[in-house]
Amino acid sequence: MAASKDPTIVMGQGPFDMKYFLSGALAGGICCSITHGGLVPVDVVKTKIQLNPEVYNKGFIGGFNQVIEKEGMNGLLTGLGPTAQGYFIQGWFKFGGVEFFKTNITRSVGEQKAWDNRQSIYLVSAAMAEFIADIFLCPYEACRIRLVSDPAYADSMVGCATKMMAEQGFMGAFYSGFVPILCKQIPYTMTKFAVQGRAAEGIYASLGASPDAPPAIGNLGVSLASGVVAGVAAAIISHPADTLLSKINKKGAGGEGGMFTRMGRIVAETGVVTLCTQGLGARCVMIGTLTAGQFGIFDIIMGMTGATKFSFKDPSKL
Repeated sequence: MAASKDPTIVMGQGPFDMKYFLSGALAGGICCSITHGGLVPVDVVKTKIQLNPEVYNKGFIGGFNQVIEKEGMNGLLTGLGPTAQGYFIQGWFKFGGVEFFKTNITRSVGEQKAWDNRQSIYLVSAAMAEFIADIFLCPYEACRIRLVSDPAYADSMVGCATKMMAEQGFMGAFYSGFVPILCKQIPYTMTKFAVQGRAAEGIYASLGASPDAPPAIGNLGVSLASGVVAGVAAAIISHPADTLLSKINKKGAGGEGGMFTRMGRIVAETGVVTLCTQGLGARCVMIGTLTAGQFGIFDIIMGMTGATKFSFKDPSKL
């Protein structure tokens, strides 16, 4: 089948116009805000294990009990505001950006070349979208981690941000963790989208189905199953940087000096093995659940807007 002359039609799908990209951005913002917000209790325990392993040393379940004993049930919701808001903005640019970049790259290189190199397109699209998203996410993550590490630091996100900026200045307060967040989020997002795409293809193939002719579990079921696989893979790959990000946003971590100096001290003090494994079990549970939820909610919201998510298709079979 020849490529369509309509520039908004790609691989027989579309139109991929401004309405589609805004639908993708909205769906991305909602799915990330809901999933990250819903898993704040898990993230609180995971972050405390990373920041104070000598105190929170009773495992994942024991960590919940420790937080409740010290801070009450509300302690498990610390950082909910910056998490929900920050990840809505991040999801807007991440999911919207991935849809924008992968459809436009496909259009630019040609459908057959895009099909042959679809994994590379997933990786490049995810990396570019995540870089943009992290510029907006970083200040929210800095506030969240500060509130989790020191619940008495401020009463609200605005109060936390104001106090941090007064103490450290704008860049020191909100972007001291920018390099760690890039090292965490870009590999995470690249893995998430590439593995989910490949896992979904494998599930459809094993069931003799396709997005146009869904299996018994439906396209939503495929999104959820492939999302779990992608989430666990992404959690493992990005975990060292996640631990480093948590530590560098803790007050006084790494001593004085620039961002890279502090990062070097933290790595030396913590050890590479500990960076790679501390809190990993909790994070696999969190990210596996979160990623499955994100892809599922994304598909639901896209359907509600009347849009259908772009998927790579072999042009020779169209």
